[in-house]
Amino acid sequence: MRLIAILAAGSAFIAMPAIAQSTDPIAAVEAQEERTSRVAQQIWDFAELGYLETRSSGLLVDELQREGFTIRAGVADIPTAFVAEWGEGGPVIGLLAEFDALPGITQSAASTRDPVDGKHAGHACGHNLFGAGSLSAAIAIRNWLDATGTPGRVRLYGTPAEEGGSGKVYMARAGLFDDADFVIDWHPADRNSAAARKSLANRSGKFRFRGVSAHAAGAPERGRSALDGVEAMNMMVNMMREHTTMDTRIHYVITSGGAAPNVVPDFAEVFYYVRHSEADEVRALWPRLEAAAKGAAMGTGTQVDWEIIHGNNPTLPLESLQMMMDEKLRQLAPIEYTAEELAWAASIRESFGDEAPPLAQSSEVEDYAVLTGYGSTDVGDVSRAVPTVSVRTATWVPGTAAHSWQAVAASGHSYGTKGTQHAAKAMILAAVELYTNPRLRERAKAEFTAARGEDYVYESLLGDRDPPLDYRR
Repeated sequence: MRLIAILAAGSAFIAMPAIAQSTDPIAAVEAQEERTSRVAQQIWDFAELGYLETRSSGLLVDELQREGFTIRAGVADIPTAFVAEWGEGGPVIGLLAEFDALPGITQSAASTRDPVDGKHAGHACGHNLFGAGSLSAAIAIRNWLDATGTPGRVRLYGTPAEEGGSGKVYMARAGLFDDADFVIDWHPADRNSAAARKSLANRSGKFRFRGVSAHAAGAPERGRSALDGVEAMNMMVNMMREHTTMDTRIHYVITSGGAAPNVVPDFAEVFYYVRHSEADEVRALWPRLEAAAKGAAMGTGTQVDWEIIHGNNPTLPLESLQMMMDEKLRQLAPIEYTAEELAWAASIRESFGDEAPPLAQSSEVEDYAVLTGYGSTDVGDVSRAVPTVSVRTATWVPGTAAHSWQAVAASGHSYGTKGTQHAAKAMILAAVELYTNPRLRERAKAEFTAARGEDYVYESLLGDRDPPLDYRR
């Protein structure tokens, strides 16, 4: 798709409000507080699924255009992906903005379980906060650059479909990060941390079995059950778990298994994820899934084909950058909550039982550590294209698990917005350090080159497939 350049008229000369012209980076973020809250709430209300985030993406673009950013829309052949930029010269520092919701989980902002009727998706991973926080940070950085006359460009990447769609992988594959010097990433969480966290590589695929329908009682001999094919594959893969390495994670859902017990289903589908800390191990495991699918089809008299849906490389944390981010996070004043917000959080905490962490955890910073997390993210591919630094802030009540109703509730509440502002402050402090500290830039780039290896060649786990724009339909 042709890249569309949109430049707000007279953007380079827009007169900013006095507070936005402050050379204090924290004040520049605090000036965005209303925007953070408003945009986060709007995207939370939209709750759009991956590659379908038309209103969420459009809202971010509109906000950026009003602040004089140049917009490239529809990048990497993804209608809801964009790149927004402001400034001149270098360094070029990018921020990531996610905004897709998760299917099958809804919740109001209430502190007790309260599914929303008629709504089929919710921000259970806080990507409404992710997008709003990165937007506010990017605009605050733009204002700080303008107020201080610091040379450099700030760039916001609108990255769709993180949840199983690997939007950033297609953007990395298209070279959209190649001319950036650094990328700053953040994610909602139930704690504040700048740990050097390596994620798991993963690949997903839909295995589709086709059989022959028949009356399950009147003519069973004439049928060949596609569901039998799915169940046979699942049985073989479950036995395979015994013979995989410790870091391996395999999980699946049957997305189609027939409509009525008395009809032999002629179509069935199972959706698989495979994860490991090393991308090469994911590549080695995947043919074993394919072999199980083929064997299941042979044994049940059905046919099978499959489609790789998404795939992410593990993140490549750089300690020089993560330790810098840890320092910036510790410079911030603790998040302060109103009595009403604390009462709401206490009610949420009751749903976790007696072992829930104390509410005070949200005002603390975790000890710096180097660790491996067991989730996966398409930020991994970004981090292998450009030096990337990440931070997590307490947008959820301590003890909250991602992809839960409690995460949806906090992501739509002022409690989550305060943690989002905290993230924006950490990001702008990190950006200022990178703009003004050439020694840090050199050290981080040297670490990046060493970590990838001199002969590194990027390879996605997606192959050459096009973005699966209909995977959530």
